[in-house]
Amino acid sequence: MNRSSDYHAGLGRWPQAAFKEHRMDRRRALVLLAAAMAGPAAAQAQADGLRVILVGTSGPLVARDRAKPCIAILAGGRLYLVDIGPEATENMMLWRLPLPNARAVFLTHLHSDHIGDLGEFNMQSWVQGRSEPLAVVGPPGVDKAARGFNLAYENDHEFRRAHHEHGPHKFDIAAGLLSPKVVMIPARADSAPAWRDGDLIVTAIRMAHEPVTPAYGYRIDYRGRSVSISGDTRKHLPFAKASRGVDVMLHEAQHDGMTRQLSQALAGAGNARMSALMADTLTYHATPVEAAEVARAAGAKRLVLYHLTQAGLPMFNGGAFIRGMDAGGPLDWRLAKDGMTVDLPTGSDEIRFGQL
Repeated sequence: MNRSSDYHAGLGRWPQAAFKEHRMDRRRALVLLAAAMAGPAAAQAQADGLRVILVGTSGPLVARDRAKPCIAILAGGRLYLVDIGPEATENMMLWRLPLPNARAVFLTHLHSDHIGDLGEFNMQSWVQGRSEPLAVVGPPGVDKAARGFNLAYENDHEFRRAHHEHGPHKFDIAAGLLSPKVVMIPARADSAPAWRDGDLIVTAIRMAHEPVTPAYGYRIDYRGRSVSISGDTRKHLPFAKASRGVDVMLHEAQHDGMTRQLSQALAGAGNARMSALMADTLTYHATPVEAAEVARAAGAKRLVLYHLTQAGLPMFNGGAFIRGMDAGGPLDWRLAKDGMTVDLPTGSDEIRFGQL
């Protein structure tokens, strides 16, 4: 039934059956919207431990059904993020993650696909009830990023307080700010403490992403469970050393052959600028095979490949992407999808994978 044509034909009203169906569709949509805005989903309740959620798993290129890089960590009832690329906040809101419980965003580096949603996430978590400034932790430059987003959203915060602060509903401007913490890794060291929040310990790890420097990865430990996250990097064995024995390693991966294919296609289409840009990326990313080598060197129990530059593009071929990963010996690995979950309960060696 074409409701639009039915409406415009004759008397300008839908047939009664169509009108009732439309009203029911609206009612269902409103119920779903109200549930999404009501707070964290019951499905997010979990036993104590680390919960890792792959919020965004693509690279900087447009990829259907994939947000830009973002990893959510739930521990001790608090929410932490590693990177916050475009579209990530929308995913978290659709999945009803507990945005008001956000404590810190750990930035691996300052490429736009890793910071593009920082302002939106900060605003949304504050509007939903976050009661303290959101820490932005990472390499030199996070201080400038925090100041810039604070300035960009200054009017927005004032407008929201003027309109919505009434009765018991408070909109503390100070709580809506980003609070930067610059982490310096000593010149002769590969890592340095980045954050401690009770039993949660975060270590920053120097990565190899030149000319982007410094770029960090992170290791997160909580009550005997652990995860390491590479951010963007070439194959970098100091990351394996810092990730020794982790339950799960999340490592970026870019397939060189597919990248060259895309570069050639762009050149053939007359887009020399973007062709050259894609060719440049070959110098500072790791291949799936190299990521597997790093995971084996670390003794990681599981490997998840994320920041999949070609995923969602026409030339992406899953079989070709993973070819050679198993050649170096046994390794339990997976390709990330947005919404993948990894649960690491305390007092256990269990590693549970799921999907939101």
